[in-house]
Amino acid sequence: MAGLELSLVAFALLLGAIFLRIPIAAAMAFTGFLGSWYVLGNPNAILSQLKSLTYDTFSSYSLSIVPLFLLMGQFATKSGMSAALFNAASDWLGHKKGGVAMASVGACAGFGAVCGSSLATASTMGQLALPEMRKRGYSDALATGVLAAGGTLGILIPPSVILVIYSILTEQNIVKMFVAALVPGIMAALGYMVAVMIYVRVSPGSATTAERVPYKARLKSLAGVWPVMVIFGLVIGGIAADWNWIKPGTQALFSPTEGAAVGAVATGLYGLWTRGLNLQTFKDCILQTASASAMIFFIILGAQLFNTFLAFTQTPQMIAEWVTAQGYSAMLILVLILIFYLVLGCVMDSLSMILLTIPIFFPIIESLDFGMSAEMTAIWFGILALIVVEVGLITPPVGMNLFIIQSMAKDIPIQRTYKGVLPFLLSDLIRVVLLLFFPGIALWLVF
Repeated sequence: MAGLELSLVAFALLLGAIFLRIPIAAAMAFTGFLGSWYVLGNPNAILSQLKSLTYDTFSSYSLSIVPLFLLMGQFATKSGMSAALFNAASDWLGHKKGGVAMASVGACAGFGAVCGSSLATASTMGQLALPEMRKRGYSDALATGVLAAGGTLGILIPPSVILVIYSILTEQNIVKMFVAALVPGIMAALGYMVAVMIYVRVSPGSATTAERVPYKARLKSLAGVWPVMVIFGLVIGGIAADWNWIKPGTQALFSPTEGAAVGAVATGLYGLWTRGLNLQTFKDCILQTASASAMIFFIILGAQLFNTFLAFTQTPQMIAEWVTAQGYSAMLILVLILIFYLVLGCVMDSLSMILLTIPIFFPIIESLDFGMSAEMTAIWFGILALIVVEVGLITPPVGMNLFIIQSMAKDIPIQRTYKGVLPFLLSDLIRVVLLLFFPGIALWLVF
Protein backbone atom coordinates (compact mmCIF):
# COMPACT_ATOMS: atom_id res chain seq x y z
CA MET A 1 0.00 0.00 0.00
CA ALA A 2 1.39 3.42 -0.97
CA GLY A 3 2.24 5.91 1.75
CA LEU A 4 -0.58 8.33 0.93
CA GLU A 5 -3.17 5.56 0.74
CA LEU A 6 -1.94 4.15 4.04
CA SER A 7 -2.24 7.60 5.65
CA LEU A 8 -5.83 7.97 4.44
CA VAL A 9 -6.73 4.56 5.88
CA ALA A 10 -5.07 5.49 9.18
CA PHE A 11 -6.93 8.81 9.32
CA ALA A 12 -10.24 7.01 8.70
CA LEU A 13 -9.43 4.57 11.51
CA LEU A 14 -8.57 7.50 13.77
CA LEU A 15 -11.92 9.20 13.12
CA GLY A 16 -13.69 5.88 13.69
CA ALA A 17 -11.96 5.49 17.05
CA ILE A 18 -13.02 9.01 18.00
CA PHE A 19 -16.66 8.23 17.10
CA LEU A 20 -16.40 5.16 19.34
CA ARG A 21 -15.47 7.55 22.17
CA ILE A 22 -11.93 6.27 22.57
CA PRO A 23 -9.89 9.10 24.16
CA ILE A 24 -8.35 11.02 21.30
CA ALA A 25 -4.83 10.85 22.75
CA ALA A 26 -5.04 7.05 22.91
CA ALA A 27 -6.61 6.90 19.43
CA MET A 28 -3.80 8.95 17.87
CA ALA A 29 -1.08 7.05 19.73
CA PHE A 30 -2.49 3.61 18.85
CA THR A 31 -3.14 4.50 15.19
CA GLY A 32 0.33 6.02 14.85
CA PHE A 33 1.95 2.99 16.48
CA LEU A 34 0.15 0.51 14.22
CA GLY A 35 0.87 2.60 11.12
CA SER A 36 4.58 2.89 11.94
CA TRP A 37 4.70 -0.85 12.66
CA TYR A 38 3.19 -1.53 9.23
CA VAL A 39 5.69 0.78 7.51
CA LEU A 40 8.80 -0.44 9.32
CA GLY A 41 7.70 -4.03 9.80
CA ASN A 42 9.21 -4.18 13.28
CA PRO A 43 7.45 -3.06 16.48
CA ASN A 44 10.74 -3.05 18.41
CA ALA A 45 11.98 -0.08 16.39
CA ILE A 46 8.87 1.90 17.35
CA LEU A 47 9.12 0.94 21.02
CA SER A 48 12.76 1.96 21.05
CA GLN A 49 11.92 5.28 19.42
CA LEU A 50 9.06 5.87 21.85
CA LYS A 51 11.59 6.11 24.66
CA SER A 52 13.50 9.00 23.09
CA LEU A 53 10.37 10.59 21.58
CA THR A 54 8.72 10.90 24.99
CA TYR A 55 11.81 12.46 26.56
CA ASP A 56 12.48 14.82 23.67
CA THR A 57 8.87 15.97 23.66
CA PHE A 58 8.39 16.61 27.36
CA SER A 59 11.85 17.96 28.12
CA SER A 60 11.16 20.93 25.85
CA TYR A 61 11.59 24.16 27.80
CA SER A 62 8.93 25.87 25.69
CA LEU A 63 6.26 23.43 26.90
CA SER A 64 6.75 24.53 30.51
CA ILE A 65 4.68 27.58 29.65
CA VAL A 66 1.56 25.40 29.37
CA PRO A 67 1.18 24.31 33.04
CA LEU A 68 2.17 27.81 34.18
CA PHE A 69 -0.64 29.44 32.20
CA LEU A 70 -3.04 26.72 33.36
CA LEU A 71 -2.04 27.39 36.98
CA MET A 72 -2.56 31.09 36.39
CA GLY A 73 -6.08 30.33 35.17
CA GLN A 74 -6.81 28.16 38.21
CA PHE A 75 -5.67 30.91 40.57
CA ALA A 76 -7.78 33.45 38.67
CA THR A 77 -10.83 31.21 39.05
CA LYS A 78 -10.39 30.86 42.82
CA SER A 79 -9.46 34.48 43.46
CA GLY A 80 -12.81 36.02 42.57
CA MET A 81 -11.64 37.83 39.45
CA SER A 82 -14.50 36.41 37.41
CA ALA A 83 -17.12 37.81 39.78
CA ALA A 84 -15.49 41.25 39.78
CA LEU A 85 -15.36 41.29 35.98
CA PHE A 86 -18.98 40.23 35.58
CA ASN A 87 -20.26 42.69 38.20
CA ALA A 88 -18.40 45.59 36.58
CA ALA A 89 -19.59 44.71 33.09
CA SER A 90 -23.15 44.20 34.31
CA ASP A 91 -23.18 47.58 36.09
CA TRP A 92 -22.10 49.36 32.90
CA LEU A 93 -24.20 47.43 30.37
CA GLY A 94 -27.06 45.82 32.30
CA HIS A 95 -29.54 48.66 31.67
CA LYS A 96 -29.37 48.07 27.91
CA LYS A 97 -31.56 45.56 26.08
CA GLY A 98 -29.58 42.31 26.32
CA GLY A 99 -27.05 44.12 28.51
CA VAL A 100 -26.36 41.21 30.85
CA ALA A 101 -25.58 39.00 27.84
CA MET A 102 -23.19 41.66 26.52
CA ALA A 103 -21.71 41.96 30.01
CA SER A 104 -21.10 38.22 29.96
CA VAL A 105 -19.11 38.58 26.74
CA GLY A 106 -17.06 41.42 28.24
CA ALA A 107 -16.40 39.42 31.40
CA CYS A 108 -15.38 36.37 29.33
CA ALA A 109 -12.92 38.55 27.40
CA GLY A 110 -11.43 39.92 30.61
CA PHE A 111 -11.20 36.52 32.24
CA GLY A 112 -9.75 34.99 29.08
CA ALA A 113 -6.94 37.55 29.31
CA VAL A 114 -5.67 35.90 32.49
CA CYS A 115 -6.90 32.36 31.95
CA GLY A 116 -5.91 31.09 28.51
CA SER A 117 -8.45 28.25 28.51
CA SER A 118 -11.77 28.23 26.69
CA LEU A 119 -13.34 25.50 28.80
CA ALA A 120 -12.32 27.19 32.06
CA THR A 121 -13.68 30.54 30.83
CA ALA A 122 -17.00 29.03 29.77
CA SER A 123 -17.33 27.05 33.01
CA THR A 124 -16.39 29.90 35.35
CA MET A 125 -18.45 32.62 33.69
CA GLY A 126 -21.37 30.23 33.18
CA GLN A 127 -21.65 29.68 36.92
CA LEU A 128 -21.94 33.44 37.44
CA ALA A 129 -23.88 34.71 34.46
CA LEU A 130 -26.28 31.89 33.62
CA PRO A 131 -28.32 32.12 36.87
CA GLU A 132 -28.38 35.91 36.55
CA MET A 133 -29.72 35.87 33.00
CA ARG A 134 -32.32 33.22 33.78
CA LYS A 135 -33.45 35.21 36.83
CA ARG A 136 -33.92 38.29 34.65
CA GLY A 137 -36.02 36.44 32.08
CA TYR A 138 -33.52 35.92 29.28
CA SER A 139 -34.45 33.18 26.83
CA ASP A 140 -32.72 29.84 27.32
CA ALA A 141 -31.27 29.98 23.82
CA LEU A 142 -29.67 33.41 24.26
CA ALA A 143 -28.39 32.72 27.78
CA THR A 144 -26.65 29.47 26.91
CA GLY A 145 -25.57 30.51 23.41
CA VAL A 146 -23.81 33.69 24.49
CA LEU A 147 -21.92 31.92 27.28
CA ALA A 148 -20.80 29.07 25.03
CA ALA A 149 -19.55 31.61 22.47
CA GLY A 150 -18.03 33.93 25.08
CA GLY A 151 -16.03 31.04 26.49
CA THR A 152 -14.10 30.74 23.23
CA LEU A 153 -12.46 34.08 23.99
CA GLY A 154 -10.34 32.16 26.51
CA ILE A 155 -8.19 30.69 23.74
CA LEU A 156 -8.28 33.67 21.37
CA ILE A 157 -7.28 36.51 23.67
CA PRO A 158 -3.67 35.97 24.77
CA PRO A 159 -2.24 34.27 26.70
CA SER A 160 -3.51 31.19 24.87
CA VAL A 161 -2.39 27.59 25.29
CA ILE A 162 -3.39 26.80 21.69
CA LEU A 163 -1.19 29.63 20.38
CA VAL A 164 1.73 28.31 22.40
CA ILE A 165 1.31 24.83 20.91
CA TYR A 166 1.00 26.23 17.39
CA SER A 167 4.13 28.33 17.88
CA ILE A 168 6.11 25.30 19.04
CA LEU A 169 4.89 23.12 16.16
CA THR A 170 5.70 25.72 13.51
CA GLU A 171 8.78 27.18 15.23
CA GLN A 172 7.27 30.67 15.40
CA ASN A 173 7.87 33.40 17.96
CA ILE A 174 5.32 33.01 20.80
CA VAL A 175 5.41 36.73 21.59
CA LYS A 176 4.57 37.69 18.01
CA MET A 177 1.72 35.18 17.97
CA PHE A 178 0.29 36.69 21.17
CA VAL A 179 0.52 40.23 19.78
CA ALA A 180 -1.08 39.17 16.48
CA ALA A 181 -4.05 37.69 18.39
CA LEU A 182 -4.87 40.91 20.28
CA VAL A 183 -6.86 42.74 17.58
CA PRO A 184 -8.77 39.63 16.38
CA GLY A 185 -9.56 38.87 20.03
CA ILE A 186 -11.02 42.34 20.56
CA MET A 187 -12.91 41.99 17.29
CA ALA A 188 -14.38 38.71 18.53
CA ALA A 189 -15.66 40.26 21.75
CA LEU A 190 -17.15 43.26 19.92
CA GLY A 191 -18.64 41.00 17.26
CA TYR A 192 -20.39 38.89 19.90
CA MET A 193 -21.81 42.03 21.53
CA VAL A 194 -23.13 43.20 18.15
CA ALA A 195 -24.64 39.73 17.66
CA VAL A 196 -26.46 40.12 21.00
CA MET A 197 -27.76 43.56 19.99
CA ILE A 198 -29.13 42.19 16.71
CA TYR A 199 -30.51 39.06 18.43
CA VAL A 200 -32.59 41.02 20.94
CA ARG A 201 -33.98 43.27 18.21
CA VAL A 202 -35.00 40.35 16.02
CA SER A 203 -36.40 38.51 19.05
CA PRO A 204 -37.53 41.23 21.52
CA GLY A 205 -38.83 38.73 24.08
CA SER A 206 -35.46 37.02 24.46
CA ALA A 207 -33.98 39.62 26.83
CA THR A 208 -34.91 42.25 29.39
CA THR A 209 -33.36 45.42 30.78
CA ALA A 210 -32.19 46.19 34.30
CA GLU A 211 -32.26 49.41 36.28
CA ARG A 212 -29.54 51.90 35.42
CA VAL A 213 -26.73 51.80 37.99
CA PRO A 214 -25.49 55.21 39.21
CA TYR A 215 -22.09 56.28 37.88
CA LYS A 216 -20.59 56.28 41.37
CA ALA A 217 -21.43 52.59 41.75
CA ARG A 218 -20.19 51.87 38.22
CA LEU A 219 -16.82 53.46 38.92
CA LYS A 220 -16.56 51.53 42.16
CA SER A 221 -17.18 48.20 40.43
CA LEU A 222 -14.79 49.19 37.62
CA ALA A 223 -12.08 49.81 40.20
CA GLY A 224 -12.54 46.21 41.31
CA VAL A 225 -11.14 44.85 38.04
CA TRP A 226 -7.74 46.54 38.35
CA PRO A 227 -5.98 43.25 39.17
CA VAL A 228 -6.98 41.82 35.78
CA MET A 229 -5.63 44.85 33.94
CA VAL A 230 -2.43 44.89 35.99
CA ILE A 231 -1.72 41.18 35.56
CA PHE A 232 -2.58 41.20 31.83
CA GLY A 233 -0.41 44.28 31.33
CA LEU A 234 2.41 42.74 33.35
CA VAL A 235 2.39 39.44 31.45
CA ILE A 236 1.71 40.61 27.88
CA GLY A 237 3.48 43.94 28.30
CA GLY A 238 6.46 42.27 29.94
CA ILE A 239 7.01 39.84 27.07
CA ALA A 240 5.91 42.02 24.14
CA ALA A 241 6.67 45.67 24.93
CA ASP A 242 10.00 47.41 24.40
CA TRP A 243 11.67 47.66 27.82
CA ASN A 244 15.12 48.62 26.56
CA TRP A 245 14.96 51.84 28.57
CA ILE A 246 14.71 49.80 31.80
CA LYS A 247 16.74 46.71 30.86
CA PRO A 248 19.40 47.85 28.36
CA GLY A 249 20.40 45.39 25.69
CA THR A 250 17.08 43.58 25.50
CA GLN A 251 13.64 44.37 24.18
CA ALA A 252 11.40 42.25 26.41
CA LEU A 253 11.39 42.41 30.18
CA PHE A 254 11.14 38.62 30.36
CA SER A 255 10.60 35.58 28.14
CA PRO A 256 7.14 34.03 27.58
CA THR A 257 7.88 31.26 30.09
CA GLU A 258 9.08 33.79 32.66
CA GLY A 259 6.00 35.89 31.91
CA ALA A 260 3.75 32.89 32.56
CA ALA A 261 5.52 32.29 35.88
CA VAL A 262 5.17 35.96 36.85
CA GLY A 263 1.48 35.87 35.92
CA ALA A 264 0.88 32.72 37.99
CA VAL A 265 2.62 34.21 41.03
CA ALA A 266 0.82 37.56 40.68
CA THR A 267 -2.57 35.87 40.33
CA GLY A 268 -1.82 33.61 43.29
CA LEU A 269 -0.87 36.61 45.46
CA TYR A 270 -4.11 38.32 44.49
CA GLY A 271 -5.98 35.17 45.48
CA LEU A 272 -4.31 35.25 48.89
CA TRP A 273 -5.20 38.93 49.27
CA THR A 274 -8.88 38.30 48.47
CA ARG A 275 -8.79 35.14 50.64
CA GLY A 276 -10.12 33.13 47.76
CA LEU A 277 -6.93 31.09 47.91
CA ASN A 278 -6.23 29.04 51.01
CA LEU A 279 -4.42 25.78 51.66
CA GLN A 280 -7.30 23.65 50.39
CA THR A 281 -8.02 25.70 47.27
CA PHE A 282 -4.29 25.91 46.57
CA LYS A 283 -4.11 22.12 46.61
CA ASP A 284 -7.14 21.99 44.32
CA CYS A 285 -5.46 24.40 41.89
CA ILE A 286 -2.28 22.32 41.82
CA LEU A 287 -4.18 19.05 41.29
CA GLN A 288 -6.44 20.48 38.57
CA THR A 289 -3.45 22.05 36.82
CA ALA A 290 -1.59 18.74 36.98
CA SER A 291 -4.61 16.88 35.63
CA ALA A 292 -5.15 19.33 32.75
CA SER A 293 -1.41 19.40 31.95
CA ALA A 294 -1.26 15.60 31.90
CA MET A 295 -4.23 15.47 29.53
CA ILE A 296 -2.65 18.03 27.19
CA PHE A 297 0.76 16.34 27.29
CA PHE A 298 -0.81 12.94 26.60
CA ILE A 299 -2.56 14.41 23.56
CA ILE A 300 0.74 15.93 22.44
CA LEU A 301 2.48 12.55 22.76
CA GLY A 302 -0.32 10.80 20.85
CA ALA A 303 -0.08 13.41 18.11
CA GLN A 304 3.69 13.02 17.98
CA LEU A 305 3.31 9.27 17.44
CA PHE A 306 0.74 9.79 14.69
CA ASN A 307 2.83 12.49 13.04
CA THR A 308 5.90 10.25 13.22
CA PHE A 309 3.94 7.68 11.23
CA LEU A 310 2.99 10.40 8.70
CA ALA A 311 6.66 11.36 8.44
CA PHE A 312 7.57 7.73 7.66
CA THR A 313 5.04 7.74 4.82
CA GLN A 314 6.16 11.23 3.68
CA THR A 315 2.49 12.18 3.42
CA PRO A 316 2.88 15.92 4.27
CA GLN A 317 5.53 16.38 1.58
CA MET A 318 3.53 14.44 -1.01
CA ILE A 319 0.38 16.42 -0.30
CA ALA A 320 2.26 19.72 -0.47
CA GLU A 321 3.86 18.75 -3.80
CA TRP A 322 0.55 17.55 -5.24
CA VAL A 323 -1.31 20.70 -4.19
CA THR A 324 1.41 22.92 -5.64
CA ALA A 325 1.39 20.98 -8.92
CA GLN A 326 -2.37 21.50 -9.41
CA GLY A 327 -1.91 25.21 -9.99
CA TYR A 328 -4.77 26.23 -7.69
CA SER A 329 -4.65 29.74 -6.31
CA ALA A 330 -3.16 30.11 -2.84
CA MET A 331 -6.33 31.72 -1.51
CA LEU A 332 -8.53 28.86 -2.74
CA ILE A 333 -6.32 26.28 -1.04
CA LEU A 334 -6.37 28.27 2.19
CA VAL A 335 -10.16 28.53 2.08
CA LEU A 336 -10.46 24.76 1.58
CA ILE A 337 -8.17 24.16 4.57
CA LEU A 338 -10.29 26.47 6.75
CA ILE A 339 -13.49 24.72 5.62
CA PHE A 340 -11.90 21.38 6.54
CA TYR A 341 -11.18 22.80 10.01
CA LEU A 342 -14.80 23.88 10.39
CA VAL A 343 -16.03 20.39 9.49
CA LEU A 344 -13.46 18.66 11.69
CA GLY A 345 -14.46 20.92 14.58
CA CYS A 346 -17.83 19.15 14.65
CA VAL A 347 -16.18 15.95 15.93
CA MET A 348 -12.83 16.93 17.48
CA ASP A 349 -11.53 19.27 20.20
CA SER A 350 -9.36 22.27 19.37
CA LEU A 351 -6.01 21.08 20.72
CA SER A 352 -6.25 17.74 18.94
CA MET A 353 -7.14 19.46 15.67
CA ILE A 354 -4.07 21.70 15.87
CA LEU A 355 -1.72 18.87 16.81
CA LEU A 356 -3.08 16.53 14.15
CA THR A 357 -3.39 18.88 11.21
CA ILE A 358 -0.64 21.48 11.47
CA PRO A 359 2.14 19.01 10.49
CA ILE A 360 0.10 18.27 7.34
CA PHE A 361 -1.25 21.71 6.45
CA PHE A 362 1.67 23.93 7.42
CA PRO A 363 4.04 22.55 4.73
CA ILE A 364 1.28 23.30 2.20
CA ILE A 365 0.92 26.87 3.46
CA GLU A 366 4.71 27.31 3.37
CA SER A 367 4.76 26.27 -0.29
CA LEU A 368 2.18 28.88 -1.32
CA ASP A 369 2.75 32.52 -2.23
CA PHE A 370 0.47 35.01 -0.47
CA GLY A 371 2.64 38.02 -1.25
CA MET A 372 4.07 38.09 2.28
CA SER A 373 7.23 36.87 3.98
CA ALA A 374 7.28 33.31 5.33
CA GLU A 375 7.04 34.55 8.92
CA MET A 376 4.09 36.83 8.20
CA THR A 377 2.29 34.00 6.40
CA ALA A 378 2.90 31.60 9.30
CA ILE A 379 1.56 34.06 11.88
CA TRP A 380 -1.44 35.01 9.75
CA PHE A 381 -2.32 31.36 9.14
CA GLY A 382 -1.91 30.64 12.86
CA ILE A 383 -4.48 33.29 13.77
CA LEU A 384 -6.89 32.05 11.10
CA ALA A 385 -6.46 28.47 12.30
CA LEU A 386 -7.00 29.56 15.90
CA ILE A 387 -10.27 31.28 15.01
CA VAL A 388 -11.72 28.37 13.05
CA VAL A 389 -10.62 26.01 15.82
CA GLU A 390 -12.42 28.32 18.24
CA VAL A 391 -15.53 28.03 16.05
CA GLY A 392 -15.29 24.26 16.46
CA LEU A 393 -15.82 24.69 20.20
CA ILE A 394 -19.35 25.95 19.58
CA THR A 395 -20.20 23.97 16.44
CA PRO A 396 -22.97 21.38 16.85
CA PRO A 397 -23.20 18.52 17.48
CA VAL A 398 -20.18 18.07 19.78
CA GLY A 399 -18.76 21.55 20.43
CA MET A 400 -17.10 21.25 23.85
CA ASN A 401 -18.33 24.62 25.13
CA LEU A 402 -21.92 23.68 24.32
CA PHE A 403 -21.71 20.71 26.67
CA ILE A 404 -19.93 22.72 29.38
CA ILE A 405 -22.84 25.16 29.47
CA GLN A 406 -25.39 22.36 29.06
CA SER A 407 -24.01 20.65 32.19
CA MET A 408 -24.96 23.76 34.19
CA ALA A 409 -28.49 23.92 32.81
CA LYS A 410 -29.63 20.33 32.49
CA ASP A 411 -33.27 21.40 32.18
CA ILE A 412 -32.57 23.29 28.93
CA PRO A 413 -32.76 21.08 25.81
CA ILE A 414 -29.49 21.03 23.90
CA GLN A 415 -31.39 22.04 20.76
CA ARG A 416 -32.10 25.41 22.39
CA THR A 417 -28.39 25.94 22.93
CA TYR A 418 -27.70 24.97 19.31
CA LYS A 419 -30.20 27.61 18.20
CA GLY A 420 -28.80 30.26 20.53
CA VAL A 421 -25.22 29.86 19.33
CA LEU A 422 -26.01 30.34 15.61
CA PRO A 423 -25.73 34.19 15.59
CA PHE A 424 -22.33 33.93 17.21
CA LEU A 425 -21.18 31.36 14.66
CA LEU A 426 -22.18 33.86 11.96
CA SER A 427 -20.14 36.55 13.73
CA ASP A 428 -17.13 34.21 13.76
CA LEU A 429 -17.46 33.46 10.05
CA ILE A 430 -17.63 37.17 9.20
CA ARG A 431 -14.45 37.71 11.23
CA VAL A 432 -12.71 34.87 9.38
CA VAL A 433 -13.62 36.43 6.03
CA LEU A 434 -12.30 39.84 7.14
CA LEU A 435 -9.00 38.37 8.31
CA LEU A 436 -8.76 36.27 5.17
CA PHE A 437 -8.91 39.26 2.86
CA PHE A 438 -7.25 41.79 5.17
CA PRO A 439 -4.25 40.06 6.83
CA GLY A 440 -3.06 43.39 8.16
CA ILE A 441 -5.76 43.23 10.85
CA ALA A 442 -3.67 40.59 12.61
CA LEU A 443 -0.22 41.66 11.43
CA TRP A 444 -0.08 45.42 11.84
CA LEU A 445 0.88 45.29 15.53
CA VAL A 446 3.63 42.77 14.82
CA PHE A 447 5.39 44.15 11.72
